[in-house]
Amino acid sequence: MAKRLLVIDALNMYYRAYIVNPTLSTNGQPIGGMVGFLKILQKLCRETHPDEIIVCWDGEGGSRKRKLVNKNYKAGRNPIRLNRDIRNLTENEEIENKVWQQTRLAEYLNNLAVIQLMLAAVEADDIIAQVVQNPRYEEWQRVIVSSDKDFLQLCDGNTVLFRPIQKEVLNSNDIVKKYKIHPNNFALARAIVGDKSDNLQGVGGVGLATVAKRFPFLAEEKSYTITEILDQCEKADSNLKVYDSILENEDVVKSNYKMMQLYAPSISVQGKRKIKSTIKNFIPEFNLTRTRTMIIEDGFAETGLEDLFSTMKRIVVESKNKD
Repeated sequence: MAKRLLVIDALNMYYRAYIVNPTLSTNGQPIGGMVGFLKILQKLCRETHPDEIIVCWDGEGGSRKRKLVNKNYKAGRNPIRLNRDIRNLTENEEIENKVWQQTRLAEYLNNLAVIQLMLAAVEADDIIAQVVQNPRYEEWQRVIVSSDKDFLQLCDGNTVLFRPIQKEVLNSNDIVKKYKIHPNNFALARAIVGDKSDNLQGVGGVGLATVAKRFPFLAEEKSYTITEILDQCEKADSNLKVYDSILENEDVVKSNYKMMQLYAPSISVQGKRKIKSTIKNFIPEFNLTRTRTMIIEDGFAETGLEDLFSTMKRIVVESKNKD
């Protein structure tokens, strides 16, 4: 039976917990982001029985390379807001608390049998792409956990995307069935459509359904290029506006593709070596005593995390038995 790797888009999962989880510590401090993340991780462990877990964080400032390509990348995003009416902190206090929870969460994860990865000026998207392409995991089943559609392009025979908010698990066959676009061509399709959440404008009036309908060959496993899309637009025996619009926005499509594609992660050679070395040399350890002490300090001792702890113990034991 193939081993299973759980790869977590950390900020995506943390923000989801932070927004919806109303948990307060015994002294009234909001801790929902931190506690919610740990509870989600426990649920994921119950459902997937992972042999290894890698948590990937965005580096400070986000992707420097993408912002050099497009200075407006991710600009104008709305601030994270709590999804509830009861507020016991000022706006500045909320910001400080959100950062504290994230930092404290990283400390918890340091005491668990998981790998944490972060590179300066590199997005988690690229780190995740680099991880699932690591030869160590070639025969493993790889489960990416994120609501972000960007990761659809990474799905293949062994890689699936679990989108918790949408409550769906997608492999390459599911993606072709749902979108009529193969993962190998998903970045190309999205480059045409754009991504409003990242402030990337696409070709006006063109969505994924239109791309799939007008370029049905994108459902094939073969990886197509922007040039082939443009050629198809020029040859199309039709007066449909979509073809002219794509031709008129060639530069936009090319720029978007550079920003969106994860087939060749936007990471320096040194960064790739660091990821590979960290994974290769990682020895799982679980400090249960320190974890329990932190839980008491942070005021959520009543929260049941025994299943998570059991998974951590299993990962440690299996690693030692392997050696």
